[in-house]
Amino acid sequence: MSVITNDNIKCTEALAGLENVIDPEIGLNVVDLGLIYQLDFDEMDKKLYCTMTLTTQFCPMGESIVHAVKENLGKSFSNYDVQVALNFDRPWSHEMISTKGMNFLNE
Repeated sequence: MSVITNDNIKCTEALAGLENVIDPEIGLNVVDLGLIYQLDFDEMDKKLYCTMTLTTQFCPMGESIVHAVKENLGKSFSNYDVQVALNFDRPWSHEMISTKGMNFLNE
């Protein structure tokens, strides 16, 4: 799993919080599923940009997952305006699951 960021320390903090956001259909968090692609922190305007994907464009829980990501980041970085964007240009695949996630899924 590799998340692109412009601030490794804040990214680590954000990802730790996002481990609490669970995909309800799979039962695994969005970090270990490999759904988080990029986290950028704009210090000047106090904005946090999160680029993520879903396991499928037609994920029935997609809106709920995106909302939970935004809410979680907002709690962790309350002084930032959090913006979450979906990206399907690099579609999610099973290979994006972390080793920890694979162990959780017993794969």
